[in-house]
Amino acid sequence: MIRRRVIVHGYVHGVFFRDSVRRHAVNADVTGWVRNNRDGTVEAVFEGEPEAVERLIAFCQDGPRGASVERVDVASEDPAGLDAFRVL
Repeated sequence: MIRRRVIVHGYVHGVFFRDSVRRHAVNADVTGWVRNNRDGTVEAVFEGEPEAVERLIAFCQDGPRGASVERVDVASEDPAGLDAFRVL
């Protein structure tokens, strides 16, 4: 089990980024959350098996159709034992 916090920069609001991340996370059995930040970024926390979390990070590097991702910052954190994936 690993935990990663990602911050996605670029044109990522208003393109169903959060819902797309939620759907991918649920399908991959990854827990955590995703939210829009006031500065125009999308922030997410992923907890799960390493391969599943890495696939979600890879998805964030492209985003859904309509998004224009400039960069993704990734930080490792200690898992907190989250039990679901939420859109905040």
